[in-house]
Amino acid sequence: MARIAVIDDSKLMCNLLRHMLEQGGHEVEVWEEVTAAEIHDRIQAGNPDLVLTDYQMPGSNGLTVARMARKTKPGLPVIVLTATHDPDVLEALSRVDVARVLHKPIQGEDLLRAVREALPPIPA
Repeated sequence: MARIAVIDDSKLMCNLLRHMLEQGGHEVEVWEEVTAAEIHDRIQAGNPDLVLTDYQMPGSNGLTVARMARKTKPGLPVIVLTATHDPDVLEALSRVDVARVLHKPIQGEDLLRAVREALPPIPA
C-alpha cells in the first residue's frame, strides 16, 4: 500500500481523489490549501511515496509543488492534475521531471494506472 499525499484547493476534488485512491488500496493524506512554504515540512513529516497535486491553486501551483518535492525528497514521484493544455505549462512540468500529467476530468482507472506506473517497484 502506497502513502499518497493529495494537494488540491477544492474539497470536492480532494474527496473524489481520496475515494478513488482508497478504492485502489492506497493510504491517502489530504493537504488542502497548503502553501509553497509548507510543502517541505509536510513531505518530511508525512513521508509520502507519491504526491498528487492540482496544477492551479491559490498560493501555489503544481510546478512549485514538484520543485519542492524534488528538493525535499529526491526521486519522490509527483503527478500533476490540470485542466490546461497550454504547451508552455506542459513543457515547464516536463523540465521538473513530473512522473505524469493527467488532464481533468480524470477517471479512476486512469488515475490508478498512473499511480502504479509512477511508484517505484516493490522489492521482492
